[in-house]
Amino acid sequence: MLTAVINAPAIQLSGVRKEFGSVVAVDGIDLTVQRGEVVAFLGPNGAGKTSTIDMVLGLSRPTAGTVEVLGLEPRAAIARGLVSAVMQTGGLLKDLTVRETVAYTASLFPGAAPVDEVLDRAGIAGIGDRKVGKCSGGEQQRLRFAMALLPDPALLLLDEPTTGMDVEGRRSFWAAIRQDAGRGRTVLFATHYLEEADQYADRIVLVSHGRVVADGSGSEIKALSSGRTVRATVGDAAAVGRQLQAMAGVDRVEVRGDTVIAHAKESDAVARHLLTSTDARDLEITAKGIEEAFLSLTGDHDPSRTGDATDAADRQEALQ
Repeated sequence: MLTAVINAPAIQLSGVRKEFGSVVAVDGIDLTVQRGEVVAFLGPNGAGKTSTIDMVLGLSRPTAGTVEVLGLEPRAAIARGLVSAVMQTGGLLKDLTVRETVAYTASLFPGAAPVDEVLDRAGIAGIGDRKVGKCSGGEQQRLRFAMALLPDPALLLLDEPTTGMDVEGRRSFWAAIRQDAGRGRTVLFATHYLEEADQYADRIVLVSHGRVVADGSGSEIKALSSGRTVRATVGDAAAVGRQLQAMAGVDRVEVRGDTVIAHAKESDAVARHLLTSTDARDLEITAKGIEEAFLSLTGDHDPSRTGDATDAADRQEALQ
């Protein structure tokens, strides 16, 4: 690896803009990711995540601005085997075994890591003789991870990496990722598991409408979303919900059965109203978490739409 490459940031985006006809998918993103960082790249559908990652992978070029990967043009970095990507679907032959799949992939890379080593690091050494078609969704994701490790990439991009994994599988997967990052590998991942991003990422980058709207640690991102969440059980939740929604400082109100949940900057005022003007009981006040911060900062009110499954449809629509 060239010295210039070693000293350069893993990802450097400067004034990057991407247009598809009249649609602006990425609107002037500036982003630097240093070597060894584990960064979560989050945003609602259509936020520009996929378009940005496509440019980092050299699959498309920016309309304006520059993209550098390890100090090189993206395609040059990929040609050197410095970048790998683990996508959510595709790319696996169901009739091959896990070991055969990794072995065939290894033949494409000069100096690839040993097959047994990557199987072990991906946590699938015990299913090497299993047909890919017989593997669970989580096991297939681990197989993709093993394949991505073969060229020993300096930068690893992950799209919904733990989809299909159980809790223990996710924990061991991220333990392997953190171990790799400790050796200097950089990881950029997109996920719809917001708590996973909060727990495992060094940084969280939130994008909305093609722009970075927040960039920092999980605690820093949560601190940007001021206010607290007030939850209480009431007799007429719908009526109480309407009362709270009309109060100053209340951002959003949810009604779930006989429970009313208010997201508010003035949580004391909300609590006082509930306790003195309604039959509220079991009242709780909590600080906002990563989900509330996501909704507040991106303006998206459907958390199920997060992750990077994503703005590809928007790009396709723009091209038609």
